[in-house]
Amino acid sequence: MTELEDARNNLKDALEKIGEEEYHSRLENPEKFIEVNFPVEMDNGEKKNFKGFRSQHSTVRGPGKGGIRFAPQINEQEVKALSIWMSLKCAIADIPYGGAKGGVIVDPSNLSDSEEERLSRSYIDAISEIIGVDKDIPAPDMNTSGKHMAWMMDEYSEDNRNHLPGVVTGKPVEAFGSKGRPESTGFGAVYIIEKIIEEENLDPENLTAAVQGFGNAAAPAVKKLDEIGVSVVATSDSSGATYQEEGFSYKKLTECREKNGTVCKVGKEISNEELLTLNVDFLIPAAIENVITEENAEKVSADYVVEIANGPTTREADQILDEKDVTMIPDVLANSGGVTVSYYEWVQNKTGEYWKRDKVLDKLRENIQEAYKQFREVRDSRDLYGREAAYIIGVQKILETMKARK
Repeated sequence: MTELEDARNNLKDALEKIGEEEYHSRLENPEKFIEVNFPVEMDNGEKKNFKGFRSQHSTVRGPGKGGIRFAPQINEQEVKALSIWMSLKCAIADIPYGGAKGGVIVDPSNLSDSEEERLSRSYIDAISEIIGVDKDIPAPDMNTSGKHMAWMMDEYSEDNRNHLPGVVTGKPVEAFGSKGRPESTGFGAVYIIEKIIEEENLDPENLTAAVQGFGNAAAPAVKKLDEIGVSVVATSDSSGATYQEEGFSYKKLTECREKNGTVCKVGKEISNEELLTLNVDFLIPAAIENVITEENAEKVSADYVVEIANGPTTREADQILDEKDVTMIPDVLANSGGVTVSYYEWVQNKTGEYWKRDKVLDKLRENIQEAYKQFREVRDSRDLYGREAAYIIGVQKILETMKARK
């Protein structure tokens, strides 16, 4: 089953549970989807053609919002699924955005820095008619970062002969970005874990976590877990996974990565498959999609799955985890810290008033813990699996706005 089929089926289930099935045909497809083909000049003078996408799932609650991926495997179905999740995520986080997503079929490891810049500028030119400060606001995603957003913001502003920093978010602080944005996704997930620890009256010093990934979202999560006292006993990167029973310090992992180019030299080498089945309190898939499947879900031994990656658990795996009473904190809630701080960046760009890092992160903690509280109340009062509860909250908020605007 594809990610898009998973997203549509979960959406359908949520609508059926609240008696609003008639809206499925309206919400299963994006309001607008474009495919663009554009040339980019390579360093050798050759012009190469690239294909890109932008899916605007919903703008009912506000401008479209969603990242841009540079990846060789990206396709139309993936982009559409991700845009559905963005609509739900923004609604669950209660920020005034709809959902969107974009990407370019490319392996950026094959490009020079100057080629990446020309690709970024050409792509934003190609989709410029459907994006805008109050229409659709892209952001970084897989294999894109602040530098790509700065290039795109600059290109769009030049094309429109106006200074428009709010057209994209996730920019470097030096290029009108927000303090606190780089760590917001990872920190946001751990702010939820902090709330769980508080509500369950747990001792963080007795808790363990396995984090699949050590990238832009995962590494800050490891850092924050280390700060609050939860022992990170396993983590991974593109080279493999590593385990240490007594746990890793964030400092040791970053030092190892800087020295060796990987975090896997610190502890005992294990496979990513083994990492996913460790007997820990919190399993945090924070790398790629579809890593918890019907083939390995039965082996998951964690009490909680906290999804920082987008779509790391398949629909079939969800059914198994539900039967095993694994508590699911789904991606549309757990990784909403990034889009929440992107919203703060957009507000700062529009007002010209820029906030201190502590203010940004304090506002994020308050917002995401309130979203978690609403999620827990719906989940527990209706005895729902975590993803079901999150989808119901997101769908209800979208429908409330849709009906109010009739």
